[in-house]
Amino acid sequence: MENFRAGDGRELAYRELGRGRALVLFHGFTGSGRDWLGPAAALADRGHRVILPDLRGHGASAAPHDPSAYPPDILADDGLALLGHLGVEEGEYDLGGYSYGGRVVLRLLARGARPGRAIVAGQGLDAVQRTTSRTGTYHRALTDGEPVEPGSPAYWLRQGGGDPVALRHVLGTHVPTPDLHRITTPTLVLVGDEDDGHATADALAAALPDSRFARVPGDHFTAMSSPELTDAMAEFLAQA
Repeated sequence: MENFRAGDGRELAYRELGRGRALVLFHGFTGSGRDWLGPAAALADRGHRVILPDLRGHGASAAPHDPSAYPPDILADDGLALLGHLGVEEGEYDLGGYSYGGRVVLRLLARGARPGRAIVAGQGLDAVQRTTSRTGTYHRALTDGEPVEPGSPAYWLRQGGGDPVALRHVLGTHVPTPDLHRITTPTLVLVGDEDDGHATADALAAALPDSRFARVPGDHFTAMSSPELTDAMAEFLAQA
């Protein structure tokens, strides 16, 4: 693990694997950079320097309980701080994210990050264009005493562990990205073929000016670890 300081001075953590062109991969809600380790190792073997940050409120990164530590779009602020810490230049790195991490990637692109290529996986149009109804469900799932249905998304959130107070604050930082037509970075949109929760992934791809769309085997929880997802990412990143 390595650390860098966010704009507000809090310490955030990241892992790094491999050598070569930088590829920053953001994990999903309640997860950590460890979730990417399998695909990251394969991508590192193919010549990438893979950086796996733990989002604020997650993993080994700072998880304060002070609500003021979670202003709107703070995860994008943290991502920009990480890019500055890494010293990568415009066009000389790539970005990727799964689920909630896909939202972070789109916010970074909307905020001026200029990677050569971007990957948004396990995410759909509805979730990035507005604050979705699931936010309330997730908030309740992270509240002690609230019942959740086994097997539901809320159930899996609770099973993921983490600091529930910090995670509830993170939920309130989401900023929609309605003007997707302004994002010109070549982008690959990936989704599991059984991921019913993100059925609008193809619409997300259609809303981006320079995009490709692909389905890989798995649901929202298993597609990330499918070899086909890693292969699709590697093939896309290798394109000139």
